[in-house]
Amino acid sequence: MRYHLIAVVLVLLDQITKIWVKGFSLFGVTHQGMQVGDSFPLIGDVVRITFVENAGMAFGITWGELKIVLTLITVVIATLLGVYLAKMKSAATLSRVAIMLLFAGAIGNLIDRMFYGVFYNEGALFYGLVVDFIQVNIPDVTLFDRTYTHWPVFNVADSCVSVGIVLLILTGGRTQRESV
Repeated sequence: MRYHLIAVVLVLLDQITKIWVKGFSLFGVTHQGMQVGDSFPLIGDVVRITFVENAGMAFGITWGELKIVLTLITVVIATLLGVYLAKMKSAATLSRVAIMLLFAGAIGNLIDRMFYGVFYNEGALFYGLVVDFIQVNIPDVTLFDRTYTHWPVFNVADSCVSVGIVLLILTGGRTQRESV
Protein backbone atom coordinates (compact mmCIF):
# COMPACT_ATOMS: atom_id res chain seq x y z
CA MET A 1 0.00 0.00 0.00
CA ARG A 2 2.89 2.34 0.77
CA TYR A 3 4.14 2.01 -2.82
CA HIS A 4 0.70 2.87 -4.19
CA LEU A 5 0.68 6.02 -2.02
CA ILE A 6 4.08 7.06 -3.34
CA ALA A 7 2.75 6.47 -6.87
CA VAL A 8 -0.22 8.76 -6.09
CA VAL A 9 2.19 11.50 -4.94
CA LEU A 10 4.22 11.13 -8.15
CA VAL A 11 1.07 11.28 -10.30
CA LEU A 12 -0.05 14.42 -8.44
CA LEU A 13 3.38 16.01 -8.98
CA ASP A 14 3.18 15.07 -12.66
CA GLN A 15 -0.31 16.54 -13.09
CA ILE A 16 0.39 19.71 -11.10
CA THR A 17 3.46 20.48 -13.19
CA LYS A 18 1.64 19.75 -16.47
CA ILE A 19 -1.34 21.92 -15.53
CA TRP A 20 1.01 24.70 -14.42
CA VAL A 21 2.73 24.59 -17.83
CA LYS A 22 -0.45 24.27 -19.90
CA GLY A 23 -2.59 26.59 -17.77
CA PHE A 24 -6.14 26.23 -16.53
CA SER A 25 -9.36 27.98 -15.71
CA LEU A 26 -11.30 26.24 -12.99
CA PHE A 27 -13.79 27.45 -10.39
CA GLY A 28 -13.09 31.09 -11.24
CA VAL A 29 -9.33 30.69 -10.88
CA THR A 30 -7.28 31.14 -14.04
CA HIS A 31 -3.59 30.47 -14.66
CA GLN A 32 -2.47 31.52 -18.15
CA GLY A 33 0.23 28.88 -18.57
CA MET A 34 2.55 28.79 -21.56
CA GLN A 35 1.96 28.63 -25.29
CA VAL A 36 3.18 25.57 -27.18
CA GLY A 37 6.82 26.27 -28.09
CA ASP A 38 7.42 28.76 -25.27
CA SER A 39 10.66 28.12 -23.43
CA PHE A 40 12.66 29.60 -20.57
CA PRO A 41 15.84 28.56 -18.75
CA LEU A 42 15.52 26.66 -15.47
CA ILE A 43 19.16 25.75 -14.82
CA GLY A 44 21.22 27.97 -17.07
CA ASP A 45 20.68 26.89 -20.64
CA VAL A 46 21.24 23.22 -19.81
CA VAL A 47 17.77 22.52 -18.40
CA ARG A 48 14.85 24.50 -19.81
CA ILE A 49 11.09 24.49 -19.42
CA THR A 50 9.88 24.09 -23.00
CA PHE A 51 6.20 23.41 -23.61
CA VAL A 52 5.43 20.81 -26.25
CA GLU A 53 2.46 18.51 -26.70
CA ASN A 54 2.85 14.93 -27.75
CA ALA A 55 0.05 13.23 -29.67
CA GLY A 56 1.61 9.79 -29.39
CA MET A 57 4.08 8.12 -27.11
CA ALA A 58 7.78 8.37 -26.25
CA PHE A 59 10.00 10.30 -28.67
CA GLY A 60 6.95 11.67 -30.50
CA ILE A 61 6.00 8.35 -32.09
CA THR A 62 2.40 8.81 -33.21
CA TRP A 63 -0.37 6.30 -33.77
CA GLY A 64 -2.55 8.48 -36.01
CA GLU A 65 -6.12 7.18 -36.10
CA LEU A 66 -5.11 4.28 -33.82
CA LYS A 67 -4.50 6.61 -30.87
CA ILE A 68 -7.48 5.03 -29.10
CA VAL A 69 -5.58 1.72 -29.24
CA LEU A 70 -2.55 3.34 -27.55
CA THR A 71 -4.79 4.78 -24.84
CA LEU A 72 -6.58 1.47 -24.24
CA ILE A 73 -3.28 -0.43 -24.14
CA THR A 74 -2.06 2.07 -21.55
CA VAL A 75 -5.22 1.45 -19.48
CA VAL A 76 -4.53 -2.29 -19.52
CA ILE A 77 -0.82 -1.88 -18.72
CA ALA A 78 -1.50 0.57 -15.87
CA THR A 79 -4.12 -1.77 -14.41
CA LEU A 80 -1.81 -4.79 -14.61
CA LEU A 81 1.07 -2.83 -13.05
CA GLY A 82 -1.17 -1.66 -10.19
CA VAL A 83 -2.40 -5.21 -9.50
CA TYR A 84 1.11 -6.66 -9.78
CA LEU A 85 2.47 -4.01 -7.40
CA ALA A 86 -0.19 -4.97 -4.84
CA LYS A 87 0.84 -8.64 -5.09
CA MET A 88 4.59 -8.00 -4.74
CA LYS A 89 4.58 -8.34 -0.95
CA SER A 90 7.78 -10.40 -0.75
CA ALA A 91 9.59 -8.77 -3.66
CA ALA A 92 12.92 -7.00 -3.39
CA THR A 93 12.64 -3.29 -2.63
CA LEU A 94 14.26 -2.12 -5.88
CA SER A 95 11.89 -4.30 -7.89
CA ARG A 96 8.89 -2.87 -6.06
CA VAL A 97 10.17 0.67 -6.61
CA ALA A 98 10.69 -0.08 -10.32
CA ILE A 99 7.13 -1.37 -10.77
CA MET A 100 5.76 1.54 -8.71
CA LEU A 101 7.56 4.04 -10.96
CA LEU A 102 6.28 2.32 -14.11
CA PHE A 103 2.76 2.36 -12.63
CA ALA A 104 2.95 6.07 -11.70
CA GLY A 105 4.34 7.00 -15.12
CA ALA A 106 1.66 5.05 -16.96
CA ILE A 107 -1.10 6.67 -14.91
CA GLY A 108 0.37 10.17 -15.29
CA ASN A 109 0.44 10.07 -19.09
CA LEU A 110 -2.83 8.14 -19.25
CA ILE A 111 -4.62 11.03 -17.51
CA ASP A 112 -3.39 13.38 -20.26
CA ARG A 113 -4.47 11.03 -23.06
CA MET A 114 -7.85 10.28 -21.52
CA PHE A 115 -8.97 13.65 -20.20
CA TYR A 116 -6.92 16.60 -21.48
CA GLY A 117 -8.71 16.68 -24.83
CA VAL A 118 -12.01 17.20 -23.01
CA PHE A 119 -10.65 19.35 -20.16
CA TYR A 120 -9.00 21.76 -22.60
CA ASN A 121 -11.71 21.53 -25.30
CA GLU A 122 -9.13 20.21 -27.77
CA GLY A 123 -10.42 16.73 -28.50
CA ALA A 124 -12.63 13.85 -27.51
CA LEU A 125 -12.30 11.61 -24.46
CA PHE A 126 -9.28 9.30 -24.93
CA TYR A 127 -7.74 11.67 -27.50
CA GLY A 128 -5.87 14.20 -25.35
CA LEU A 129 -2.29 15.29 -25.92
CA VAL A 130 0.48 14.52 -23.42
CA VAL A 131 2.12 17.64 -22.01
CA ASP A 132 5.94 17.56 -22.08
CA PHE A 133 8.08 20.38 -20.74
CA ILE A 134 11.51 19.35 -19.42
CA GLN A 135 14.23 19.96 -21.99
CA VAL A 136 17.82 18.92 -21.30
CA ASN A 137 20.32 20.33 -23.77
CA ILE A 138 23.23 18.12 -24.78
CA PRO A 139 26.37 18.72 -26.83
CA ASP A 140 25.46 18.51 -30.53
CA VAL A 141 25.44 14.92 -31.79
CA THR A 142 24.99 14.00 -35.45
CA LEU A 143 23.60 10.57 -36.28
CA PHE A 144 22.53 9.51 -39.77
CA ASP A 145 22.75 13.09 -41.10
CA ARG A 146 20.56 14.46 -38.32
CA THR A 147 21.90 16.74 -35.56
CA TYR A 148 20.49 16.50 -32.03
CA THR A 149 20.91 19.45 -29.66
CA HIS A 150 18.82 18.23 -26.74
CA TRP A 151 17.29 15.14 -25.25
CA PRO A 152 13.63 14.63 -26.27
CA VAL A 153 11.41 16.90 -24.16
CA PHE A 154 9.79 14.89 -21.34
CA ASN A 155 7.69 15.17 -18.17
CA VAL A 156 7.59 13.73 -14.63
CA ALA A 157 5.66 10.63 -15.75
CA ASP A 158 8.22 9.95 -18.48
CA SER A 159 10.97 10.25 -15.86
CA CYS A 160 9.21 7.69 -13.68
CA VAL A 161 8.99 5.23 -16.57
CA SER A 162 12.64 5.75 -17.55
CA VAL A 163 13.96 5.28 -14.02
CA GLY A 164 11.65 2.27 -13.52
CA ILE A 165 13.02 0.60 -16.65
CA VAL A 166 16.62 1.29 -15.58
CA LEU A 167 15.92 -0.24 -12.16
CA LEU A 168 14.41 -3.33 -13.78
CA ILE A 169 17.49 -3.67 -15.97
CA LEU A 170 19.81 -3.24 -12.96
CA THR A 171 17.92 -5.90 -10.99
CA GLY A 172 17.88 -8.21 -14.00
CA GLY A 173 14.08 -8.18 -13.89
CA ARG A 174 14.11 -10.26 -10.71
CA THR A 175 11.14 -9.53 -8.53
CA GLN A 176 11.76 -11.96 -5.67
CA ARG A 177 14.19 -11.44 -2.81
CA GLU A 178 17.38 -13.41 -3.07
CA SER A 179 17.82 -16.21 -0.51
CA VAL A 180 21.07 -16.11 1.43
